[in-house]
Amino acid sequence: MNRIKFVDRMAQGKLTRRQMMAGAGAFGVGLTVMSRVAKADPLVCLEWAGYDTPDHFGSYVAKHGSPPSFSIFANETEAVQKVRAGFNADIMHPCTYSVVRFTEAKLTTPIDTSRLSNWPDVIPALQTAQGVVVDGNVVMAPADWGNSSIAYRSDLVEGEDGESWGIFFGDKYSGKLAFTDSEVAVSIAGRMLGYSAQKIWEMSDEEIAATKPLVQKLVKNCRFIWSDPTELNQALASGEIVAGYAWNETVKTLGAEGVPVKYAVPKEGIFTWLCGLTLLNVGKGDQAAAYDFIDAWISPETGKYLIETTGYGHSNRKAFEIAAPEHVAALGVTDPVKHLANGIFFQPVEAEREGKYVKLWEECKAL
Repeated sequence: MNRIKFVDRMAQGKLTRRQMMAGAGAFGVGLTVMSRVAKADPLVCLEWAGYDTPDHFGSYVAKHGSPPSFSIFANETEAVQKVRAGFNADIMHPCTYSVVRFTEAKLTTPIDTSRLSNWPDVIPALQTAQGVVVDGNVVMAPADWGNSSIAYRSDLVEGEDGESWGIFFGDKYSGKLAFTDSEVAVSIAGRMLGYSAQKIWEMSDEEIAATKPLVQKLVKNCRFIWSDPTELNQALASGEIVAGYAWNETVKTLGAEGVPVKYAVPKEGIFTWLCGLTLLNVGKGDQAAAYDFIDAWISPETGKYLIETTGYGHSNRKAFEIAAPEHVAALGVTDPVKHLANGIFFQPVEAEREGKYVKLWEECKAL
């Protein structure tokens, strides 16, 4: 695999938490038994690279004294495989299209939203979005949302070349491109073959097979496949690459540094996503602490941070009220529900079919 890595980052210091006391009765005058302290393991979170900083969960650190432990993943497929292999995580940060991988594997616990003080301020339409609610249960607290598109150097890419997913499949910029380590390449190849925005999530075996030459070409054209957006950002800033599959954060970060970078609205469609926090049933940490962590993530303060520093949207409506107006304006979104609907919204792929997407992607990377 190209540059794929799992980095387990353990937070320093001791995790403060509510302790459970086990008392013992007294049998006869003068007989007492000392109570014991039962201590749960530290909270463990499966998280995307860059999301493990306290800015994303400030109230949790304020209450517990330090961050939880983190295991960083490159994509959700590897994350669910890690959990199924026995990794004991308490919380996962999936997206609406991937949370089904955890629910189908019976790895999740329904979220009791009454335990989240910030839940009433979550945008109502997001509280009931597909993937947030599964089989009548809230399985994901919606938090961050945004786009997946092409970030390109406007000084190094000619004309409208950067405004099409076709940039990855031609020869003009071969060796000067980067793509994320995800089977979404198969769906994008499907769009290039003329499949509809719905069809790319439910291709037949024959349609999947037809994408293989294009996916192979994409991999061949890439200087590298990235699993950490920092790698992408650095390569774009230096000119090592001229374009890459990117999230909003890349353009926000590089633009602030004065790098001439644009974020495409490809003629074949820009992708949109909604992600959040899910409780796993394999963890050994304190569940009360897990709820504190989720509540911190959906707080308006976290939303303010995301809007102002990464260019992502947030699920808490109050975040837009406390964020600096110029950053809200730069986000260019007044209605997140319409925003998510106006792009190609990432959808869950049926498990067996998804396995075929993943298999094709892995085969193409190995060539």
